[in-house]
Amino acid sequence: MKILAIDTSNQVLGVALLDDENIIGEFVTNLKKNHSVRLMPAVDRLMKEANMAPEQLNKIVVAKGPGSYTGVRIGMATAKSLAWALNIPIVGVSSLEVLAFQGRLFSSYICPFFDARRGLIFTGLYKWENGEMSLKLDEQNILMEEWLEQLAAKQEKVLILSPDIDMYKETILRMMGDLAIIPEKPFHIAKPSHLALAGLNREADNTHNLSPNYLRLAEAEANWLKMQKENKNG
Repeated sequence: MKILAIDTSNQVLGVALLDDENIIGEFVTNLKKNHSVRLMPAVDRLMKEANMAPEQLNKIVVAKGPGSYTGVRIGMATAKSLAWALNIPIVGVSSLEVLAFQGRLFSSYICPFFDARRGLIFTGLYKWENGEMSLKLDEQNILMEEWLEQLAAKQEKVLILSPDIDMYKETILRMMGDLAIIPEKPFHIAKPSHLALAGLNREADNTHNLSPNYLRLAEAEANWLKMQKENKNG
């Protein structure tokens, strides 16, 4: 099965081609550049390098968030358009789960997170069990310090993974001490090949109904709903 994986849910832009579990090619950048103008050229370049035509693809796997609202939408729209045009299955995978794959050989808990501003993070708690990534605490949008209190209370080692690790490293170490395992920088970047592996054997989503997993409303939408509620109560 030939799989195209697409991840633009955060600053990292990742595209991978897999033939079952074999990596044919992978393109990853960690740059503050516009994904909308770089994604399709990256896909096209990778396909050409692999001498593969779009019609040879059997499945699309896409990171569905949480992360950047714009980034998630770009990846989802592109992946769904390709799946619809090629009439092939599509699978959406949590961006947090994809990052957690970086710690799949770790024997204890794995905590991926993305900064969500104002002291909030997008996160969840995972563990690699029986050859798959198992979710132990639901993904959520939560204050970092509140989340760290929950992790510290478990009194077990936790592998912490995030492209935003520098923003919270001091707080993590202060609240968790030796329970927090923070690896070197390359481990904090999600790989599109892991995204492809995560979606390899999953049942396909409905192409038209597959939607982003933002974990919270966009700020503009939240403010609009708040205003509507205030006007109704007034």
